Amino acid sequence: MLVSATNSGRPGLCSTFCRDLREPMPGTAVVATGWLVVEQPGPWGNKAPTQSHLDPGFGAKIDADAKKADLRFGLIRSPGRHADAVPRSHQVYVASTVPGQTWLLGGCVADPKQLLALDLQAVSRGDRDAAIRSLPELAPVNEPILLVCTNGKRDECCALLGRPIVTALAAQAPGRVWEANHLGGHRFAPTATLLPAGIMYGQLDVETAGAILTAADRGETVLEKLRGRSTWTKRGQLAEITVRDLIGEAGLDALRVVAEDLETVTVRHRDGRLWTVEVISESADPPRPESCGKEPFAMSILRAASVTPGPAR
Repeated sequence: MLVSATNSGRPGLCSTFCRDLREPMPGTAVVATGWLVVEQPGPWGNKAPTQSHLDPGFGAKIDADAKKADLRFGLIRSPGRHADAVPRSHQVYVASTVPGQTWLLGGCVADPKQLLALDLQAVSRGDRDAAIRSLPELAPVNEPILLVCTNGKRDECCALLGRPIVTALAAQAPGRVWEANHLGGHRFAPTATLLPAGIMYGQLDVETAGAILTAADRGETVLEKLRGRSTWTKRGQLAEITVRDLIGEAGLDALRVVAEDLETVTVRHRDGRLWTVEVISESADPPRPESCGKEPFAMSILRAASVTPGPAR
């Protein structure tokens, strides 16, 4: 049976059940080697790329093309009231998340359809110069940004819990915090993604969200509330976080997933140290809803069964 959810947040919300059940977050981030987001004010539907003031045909195409290139496409908007469609430019961010090839580009386009010219494969392989050549409106951005999911049409938790985070943090870091549509994992709301690293967080509070941006400016991450880096598979995400926790490593690009098989994941530190993490999947008990309004089911969760240091390379 599903346990009663009354200890944190409003009873009945999927995020409340998640907190009460202490569901582990490592290994729950989306998987993408890069990100492409475009500013689109106004209301967002359940599937924002095709249910907003963005042209639905364009939204469907760019979303599909991004997926083929192993990129995550999404919509963003500035905090506060959202005017309906009016003539305006649209802020764009493009990120490569791979350690050693991590970069963020930003710029404005008069029409989101200009993004069809962007070389998505160049973004996927981390070729910043080629990406800029394909869309000259883009230029390097030196300060990391934070996307916080607020899409209430996708899940009630995201609007109720995400918007207060954005509102509070926007005053502390103007221009670096954006509302975002679906980031995945509603039950971990409030959820956020740090770009360009592609590191995702859950169950955020204002203090931690601010600390994430401050740490990112130093080239570091906050170890608490990590869900994973989208660069890696979900098993790789769990393994990387396991090693981070083991050695207290906060450097954003200090660790890399270098090998993976059916049972283990190998993580390498930039200083050459290696760890082999045994990752297992097990049924979550009791069943719980994946999103608000959905029936509970026995989902699977990942767990690190063991960590074995290896010879440095």
